[in-house]
Amino acid sequence: MQVSASAPPAYDPRLLAAGAAMAENRLAEAEPLLRALLHDDPFEVRAIRMLAELAGRIGRLKDAETLLRRALEIAPWFTAARANLALVLYRTNRPAEALAELGRVAGEDPDNLGHANLQAAAYGRIGAFDEALALYEQVLRDLPDQPRVWMSYGHMLKTVGRQQDGIAAYRRALALEPGLGEAWWSLANLKTVRFADADLAAMRAALDGAAVSAEDRWHLHFALGKALEDRGDAEGAFAHYEQGNALRRARIPYSADETGAAVDAAISAATPALLASAGEGGAMAADPIFVLGMPRAGSTLIEQILASHSLVEGTSELPDIAMLARELDNYPACLATLSPAQRTELGEEYLRRAAIQRHSGRPRFVDKMPNNWLHVPLIRLILPRATIIDARRHPLACGFSNFKQHFARGQGFSYDLTDMGRYYADYVRLMAQIDRAAPGAVHRVIHEALIEDTEGEVRALLAACGLEFEPACLAFHQTERAVRTASSEQVRRPINRDGAEAWQRFAPFLGPLEAALGPVLAAYPGVPAGW
Repeated sequence: MQVSASAPPAYDPRLLAAGAAMAENRLAEAEPLLRALLHDDPFEVRAIRMLAELAGRIGRLKDAETLLRRALEIAPWFTAARANLALVLYRTNRPAEALAELGRVAGEDPDNLGHANLQAAAYGRIGAFDEALALYEQVLRDLPDQPRVWMSYGHMLKTVGRQQDGIAAYRRALALEPGLGEAWWSLANLKTVRFADADLAAMRAALDGAAVSAEDRWHLHFALGKALEDRGDAEGAFAHYEQGNALRRARIPYSADETGAAVDAAISAATPALLASAGEGGAMAADPIFVLGMPRAGSTLIEQILASHSLVEGTSELPDIAMLARELDNYPACLATLSPAQRTELGEEYLRRAAIQRHSGRPRFVDKMPNNWLHVPLIRLILPRATIIDARRHPLACGFSNFKQHFARGQGFSYDLTDMGRYYADYVRLMAQIDRAAPGAVHRVIHEALIEDTEGEVRALLAACGLEFEPACLAFHQTERAVRTASSEQVRRPINRDGAEAWQRFAPFLGPLEAALGPVLAAYPGVPAGW
């Protein structure tokens, strides 16, 4: 049934009450009001849209999508619902689908700043950086006093290597909104900006302000931590890192026990017999090179080295393997029952999804999603000719680097030192099982070895990928390409030791990390006996 495109009827009091409750984040009050209204009128599209928004706020994005599609089925003219659907598609890593919806939304509501901002972000997600930059510039010409758009523009400029322009955009955002914590953190996260005394005073003043949001507050703590670390004040820096992490951790539903259980299940599934069956089905393309492991372990550096090769394209962190895993029932135990045809179908689906990120025509590409370590058995079965690279770094150096890095999403373990140590140990535990069950299936790059013997390690890396050595891979810092991760500016410089021992000044504060790592720390770069 489709309602008329004429003006919608007057608001039901329950709709108004639900809207007020949602505005004050009283979601438990809003939901029964909306459900009661829809019981009486199943075609009230405004209530369906609000219920979808509620589902999205609590992370039920699949439910939100279903509801929004229902609203648009009833009322295709409902632009606000279509815009909400585009946002859900973007958040579930389907930027191409989001752009398709946004094309229609922009035509129906051309003056809405939020639509243009999301459209630019979606262009960036698929690697269409020129289109993203042009859209941001168009918006800022018309509406120059939008601090968050200046900040998003800065993110895109940083990604494509226009660092000074990015800094100027962040500074413009802060001139408009001095308490915008994410802009301060974005400057700190460049790793090349050194804050002046006036900057520290401005950040501290923002923290002291009663109006600063929780999100601004944790960004400010991370930025101040970096500023004080650069000045040699380890104790003051760690205090800010600790406060920022505590604030962020309170908002993240992360369970180290659940991660441990997932690793137990993956170890049980990754039997020698299962991994030996790799090649019985699966997509036979050798295109993908997976670089995985802990975040902040050198994966971006490895990607930049590989992307400097004439046959390899860097595509950054792709979400597709984890999405395929989530779509499988009884994962990972189900891996043992996948037929050759199912393996092939899954591998080809991954390649289809990844294709949108490939723009250069080069035959090989890098997927550097670090969290894919949990899915190595799946990768082996569905893409048996893919190369798998494990980027590994000293556990204290890696752990502290994660602790001082604010991640926008996806790394819930990183906001607590004990969670971090357990996560690192679980990662080592699963990779040790892979090494036992399928020797040689994974090539490991130890970060410290790469620093000590760069050419030797690069030659071994290329050989593991079946690639001939090219001198450009040693001059990776001269490679001009977009880099979308936290290490974007670091990989535009030659290899150096700047961060290799930075954690040592913070050693007195890392006791919980050491305790959680247990025997993994002493065994590095090997693994504990019996693992």
